[in-house]
Amino acid sequence: MRSTKWWTAAAAVGLLALAACGDSGGGGAGGTGGGPGGLKPPNIDKLATLGAGEGSVNIVAWAGYVENGSTDPKVDWVTGFEKETGCKVNVKIGGTSDEMVTLMKTGEYDVVSASGDASLRLIYGGDVAPVNTDLIPNYKDVFDGLKMKAWNSVDGVSYGVPHGRGANLLMYRTDVVKTAPTSWGVVFDANSPYKGKVTAYDSPIYIADAAVYLMKTKPDLGIKNPYALDDKQFAAAVDLLKQQNQVIGEYWSDYTKEISAFKAGNSVLGTTWQVIVNLAKADSVPVEAILPEEGATGWSDTWMVSSKAKHPNCAYKWVNHIVSPEANAAVAEWFGEAPSNKLACAKTAAKDHCATFHAEDEAYFGKVWYWTTPLSQCIDGRTDVKCKDYAAWTQAWTEIKG
Repeated sequence: MRSTKWWTAAAAVGLLALAACGDSGGGGAGGTGGGPGGLKPPNIDKLATLGAGEGSVNIVAWAGYVENGSTDPKVDWVTGFEKETGCKVNVKIGGTSDEMVTLMKTGEYDVVSASGDASLRLIYGGDVAPVNTDLIPNYKDVFDGLKMKAWNSVDGVSYGVPHGRGANLLMYRTDVVKTAPTSWGVVFDANSPYKGKVTAYDSPIYIADAAVYLMKTKPDLGIKNPYALDDKQFAAAVDLLKQQNQVIGEYWSDYTKEISAFKAGNSVLGTTWQVIVNLAKADSVPVEAILPEEGATGWSDTWMVSSKAKHPNCAYKWVNHIVSPEANAAVAEWFGEAPSNKLACAKTAAKDHCATFHAEDEAYFGKVWYWTTPLSQCIDGRTDVKCKDYAAWTQAWTEIKG
């Protein structure tokens, strides 16, 4: 789900307790995947036929995606898979997308749950192979709004199976921010009355949030995709974020710390995820959240298979299992996201889970620009200019934070 995820066992238990109680994207936002500017991934064959499992599968995943009952005995979608397939699951928890990319380059792992700010790096780096979706029966039930998108496919070739999705929302304390905001402008206001109590997501990919705002407020910049920024467009986004830095109290990457900051009143306004809103409300923090009128960035993770997989059959069996209705529903509730399998909504313990996370609301996700790795070849189709790649975004983020 994102460029940095820190999920503690205690917080995860809180998620479970909460659950017990209670086309598009990016295409609005992202559109169909295609090689920008003629850029082509390495020629790697996809698995042609599915054979017997090799006895194990090595996975790189976000914490909370591969649970075997060790965190909580009631949370286990691994043990049954191992018994059914004979594939022992070995998982390495990735803390950031950068770490996941590095781990996949070693060739020691078969499968990765890649966020959109990592997936194209893995594809064009030759670290993952095209996926034969005919060998993954549960793929047919994945929401069409997540299939064959710019972050998980190239030139009509699928490189992975969608796992889940969510939007980056604007949260505010209702007892402090008396007038409910409708626009991201409230977090970019240089004269904000909430100076020092505004918060933002701590990642280079947050530059896209500024670009989404500029798409609507400064149309003369010509931004068509917030992940495809030329020199002028990129400079405008960076300048806006440097201005915002003057009103930021703290940047967050650990979602538990954002909840604590809102509870203490140290933060009263800023970027968030739906799960954070739910947990904050469950802790009696007076907050609300909106998807602003300009739209928002968001995330959809993708299960991808290594081009050097030593256990490709077990890898495919795992991917098919983890996006099955039962497993996908369990992960979505535990982690706090919208499932990718449309049949999962009938399997969640909390019957309002999919409504809460807008799982079946394609109009809602039509306003979301899912995280996509910025490339020097503009992914919006332009060939007459170069765009800023992820390395440039990373360098600029360091400058923005000062």
